[in-house]
Amino acid sequence: MDKLRALCESTFAQGELDMLDKAIAFAKQAHEGQLRESGEPYYVHPEAVGILLYNMGMDASTIIAGLLHDTIEDCGVALEALRSEFTTDIAEMVDGVTKLTQSGNYSISSKEDRQAENMRKMFMAIARDVRVVIIKLADRLHNMRTLEYCDPDKRMRKAKETLEVYAPLAQRFGMGAVKVELEDIAFSFLYPEEYQHLKDVIEPKQRERLVVLETSMRAIQEQLDAIGLKAEVSGRRKHLYSIYRKLAAQGNNIDKIYDLIAIRVIVDTIKDCYAALGQIHAMWPPMPGRFKDYIGMPKTNMYRSLHTTLFSESGMPFEVQIRTWEMHRNAEYGIAAHWKYKEGRNTAAQDDMDNKLAWLRAALEYENLADNTKEFVENVRRDFFADFVFVLTPKGEIIDLPAGSTPVDFAYRIHTNVGNHTQHAKVNGAIVKLDYKLANHDVVEIITSPQASPNRDWLRFVKTQQAKGKIRNWFKKANREENVQRGREMLQDASSRQGYALAELLTPESVETVLKQHNMASTDDIYAAIGYGSITTNQILNKLIGLFKKEQYRLEREESAAADGNGPACTVRQGVRVFGSSNMAVRFAQCCNPVPGDEIMGYITRGRGVSVHRVSCPNAANLLKEDERIVAVEWAGTGKAHYPVTVLVKATERAGLLVDVYQTLLNLNISIKAVSAGFDAEGKVALYSTFDVSDASHLDHILKLLRRITSVESVIRTN
Repeated sequence: MDKLRALCESTFAQGELDMLDKAIAFAKQAHEGQLRESGEPYYVHPEAVGILLYNMGMDASTIIAGLLHDTIEDCGVALEALRSEFTTDIAEMVDGVTKLTQSGNYSISSKEDRQAENMRKMFMAIARDVRVVIIKLADRLHNMRTLEYCDPDKRMRKAKETLEVYAPLAQRFGMGAVKVELEDIAFSFLYPEEYQHLKDVIEPKQRERLVVLETSMRAIQEQLDAIGLKAEVSGRRKHLYSIYRKLAAQGNNIDKIYDLIAIRVIVDTIKDCYAALGQIHAMWPPMPGRFKDYIGMPKTNMYRSLHTTLFSESGMPFEVQIRTWEMHRNAEYGIAAHWKYKEGRNTAAQDDMDNKLAWLRAALEYENLADNTKEFVENVRRDFFADFVFVLTPKGEIIDLPAGSTPVDFAYRIHTNVGNHTQHAKVNGAIVKLDYKLANHDVVEIITSPQASPNRDWLRFVKTQQAKGKIRNWFKKANREENVQRGREMLQDASSRQGYALAELLTPESVETVLKQHNMASTDDIYAAIGYGSITTNQILNKLIGLFKKEQYRLEREESAAADGNGPACTVRQGVRVFGSSNMAVRFAQCCNPVPGDEIMGYITRGRGVSVHRVSCPNAANLLKEDERIVAVEWAGTGKAHYPVTVLVKATERAGLLVDVYQTLLNLNISIKAVSAGFDAEGKVALYSTFDVSDASHLDHILKLLRRITSVESVIRTN
C-alpha cells in the first residue's frame, strides 16, 4: 500500500481519502517514466513531501497539493486541469510553488532575472496562502536529504540557495526543526572542510559533555517528580552550522559557546515553566547575563521559551530550555502548527499566525520602492533574511530590524509618515542621535513634528533598504520641479564647458537611447535624476557626446561616398573600429580597462595612437575638454579574446572566505593575474583581484557568482 495513503487512512474523512486516492493515481501517471538522480522512480519525491506535510499536521488539501506540487513544473499539466480534477484551493497551491518558466512566462531571458521573478512569485503566493511556503519548505527539505545524488554544480547551487533563502524563510515562519536540518545539510556540502574540522574540534570533549547532559537530565527529572510537577526532560546537541556562525562572530573560541549541549524541559502550563525554572536555578548556579525570557517577550516569529545557562559540578556550562507542549510544537513547526486555526476557531492562535505573517506584509511593500524585480528580491533578502536585532515600541510591540539599524530605520518600519516627520528619537527614555545603532531589547520612541522632513544625511547611516527607498522617494516627489531645473542647468553647464550646445546633443535618437539605457520616460526624468544625485552629469554627457560624434562620422561617410565613392578612413584594431582615422594603433586605457560590451570613447594620444576609455571612466570628463582629440570608436566584434579587469570584493571576515573567492574563479577556468587583500576603515575584508574576461557579459556573470558567496557584501569593478 502507498505509504502516504496508509498514514492518512486513520485521520482523513472518507471524502478526503477519495480525493487522496485520485491524487495518488494522478501523480503516478503524470510522473510515469521519470527518475530521480538516485535512479528511483520520481514518485518517491512527491510522496515524501506529502509525508512531511502529514507529520507537520497539515490539512488534507495541503497534503494533496504537496503530492501534486511538481505536476505543472515537471509534467506539463495545465493549471486548469488541476482545477477541474481537484479543487481551486489545491490548484492554486500547486501553482504557487511552480516556477514562472514552467507557468508560461518565457519572456525573461537571463537566469538571474528568472530566479528573481520566481522568488517574487513565491512571496506573492505565500501572502495569498501561507500553506505555499510550508509545501515549498517540505519540498526543499526532501531534496536536500537526497542532495548527494546530484552533480557537483547542482549540489553547490542548491546548498547555497538553501542557506541564503530557504533556511531564513523557515526561521521567519518559526519552523525551527526544518531550519536546523536545512542549514546543517547545506553546510556539509558547501563547506565540507569546515564541517569536518568543526566535528573534529567538538568530538574530543563530546563524551564528557554527554555525561554532564545525562547526569543533569536525571537530576532535573527526579527533582520535578519530587514536587509533583509533570514534565518531559530530553537532551540535544547544538547543530553544527549554528556553532560555525557563532565561532565566526566570536573569534573562533569554542570555549565561549555555552550551549553546545542543552536540556529541554516540556511542561503543561506557563505557570509550570516558571516553577521548573525556580527548581533548576536552585540546583546549579546560573551564569550571569545568560537568562532569556522568550515567554514574556517572544521573538518576532513568535518563538516562546525560557532559556538559562548553568554551571555543572565540573564547571562545564550547559543550557536548559523550558516550554509548554504548545510552545514546543510552535518552535518545531512554526506556522504549520497554527494552520488548523486559520478559520478563526481560536482567536489567540489566529493572532499568533497574523504576527508570523507581519514581516511578509512589510516585505511586499518593498516592491513599490524597487526599480526592478531583482532589486526587490535583493532588498527583501537584505532587510528580512539578515542578522537582526529585536527592539520594542513604547507599547511593548516587538519590531525586528537588520543589525546596525538606527531610529530612522525603526521610524520607517512603523510608517512612512512617521519616518518622513521624524524630529528626535528616544531609546530607553533618553534622547539619542538619529544615527544611534539599536541593540536588542531597546525601547524606541520616535518624536515627530509636522514641520520635520527627511535629511539627505540620513542616507549615509540608515541600514534598511526600506528607509533608503522611502527617503529617496520623498526627495524625488517633494523637490521634483526643483530637481528638474537644477539637473537641466547642471547638464547645460557641463555641455557648454565641453564646447557643445545641449540642444544639438539632445537629438530624438540620442534621447531615446539614453532613456532606454536608464529606464526613464522623459528628459525631465533625466534632469530630475541628475538634480537629486542618482546619476552624474558625466554619465549622461559622455554618452550624448559619443552618440553625437558617431552620428557625425556616419553623415561624413555618406557625404563622402556620394561625392567620390569613398567614405572617411575607418580602422579596426584590437577588436575596436576607429572612425575618421587610417592605420592608427589602438590601446586600452589602464585607468578603466574597457571590455567588449562597455560603452567606449576614443582619445588620440601623442605618439601612441588611440587610447580607448569607458564612457564612465573617471578621466573622461577631462579628456572631453580636448574636443579635437576625441574620436568615435565602437566594438568591431573581432580582436583579442581576453581583457584584464580588476574587481573589489568587500566582505565580513570569516574562515574560508579567500578560499571560496578563489575557488569560484578557478571553477570558471579564470587565471588570476594579481591579488591584494586587507581591511578597510570599517574592518571589512577588501580583496582586489585582477583577471582576464572575454566581454562585459562574462564579467557580469563572474560578479554575480562572487556576490553569492557567504558573507560577501559587495563586488564591484574598479578603475
